[in-house]
Order: sequence, then C-alpha cells, then structure tokens
Amino acid sequence: AEAAAEQLRLYRRDPGGWRGCRSTGEVTVSWRPSTEFAGNLYKGEGILPASPRDVWECIKPVAGGLRTKWDQNVKDFEVIEAISDTVSVCRTTTPSACMRIISPREFVDVVVMKQCEDGTMLSAATNVEHPLCPPQPNFVRGFNYPCGCFCIPVPG
Repeated sequence: AEAAAEQLRLYRRDPGGWRGCRSTGEVTVSWRPSTEFAGNLYKGEGILPASPRDVWECIKPVAGGLRTKWDQNVKDFEVIEAISDTVSVCRTTTPSACMRIISPREFVDVVVMKQCEDGTMLSAATNVEHPLCPPQPNFVRGFNYPCGCFCIPVPG
C-alpha cells in the first residue's frame, strides 16, 4: 500500500508527458505511456465547489461509503481485512457493461488512506491476493496497478 502511495506521489510531482484527451467544463482527462506496463496512465482533474472534506466523503474507499451510490462503475465495495486504521484489503466489484457483453469484474486491492500536512487527502491501492477472497464465480478478476485519488484543497 505504501509503495502504491509513493508511486502516486511520483506521478503527481512529475507533470511531464501528459496529453489531454477529454475535457468538459468541470473535468480534464489526460494520459501518458506507463513505464510499469504496456499501456497508458490516465488522470482526471477538476475543481469542485465544495470543501475538501465533503469531496473526500464522496470518494473515499470505505465499506458503506457514498461511492457506490453515485459511481455507476462501482457496484460494491467491501473490506476483506483491516490491517490498521489506514490500511485494508478490499474487494471492489463492477457491473457488466455493453448490454452484458463485458462481464462483471472484481478487484482485490490493498488500500491506504492518508492525510498530508497540507490538507491533501489520498487513497492509493494496488492489486493483492488474499486467502479470504479467492476469485468468485461470475466475475472476471481484474488487476490494478498503483492507482488512487488525491483530494487537494485549493484557496477559496
């Protein structure tokens, strides 16, 4: 979990190589080639007219959290094992897509949540295997490289 958090910090500190691919009035999505795997990294950025704490409540990865209520790509989120107050092993499921052509997915990740000195809140995750969570029937087991979210306070 700590390695995933450090990788996210490195992505945040390295502004080079990102290319815009989508933009609305509220969100900009960019990509760049990954140095870890044969594919691309993606990041979405936006400024919301809300307190960082309110935004964090909507995106933080916790069982029973708000993410499953607003994010159509997250069907369920459960904690398999709480390692500490800030680190846990979690299972996330996604619904089928494209008229059920794409099967539902499940992801098992080790997740860390942190609050930084500047008020930034961070969740970082990466794939892990856990004996209490073998692959489930009717789901394709997905694999996450280091990923996560930053909730960064901005003036005003």
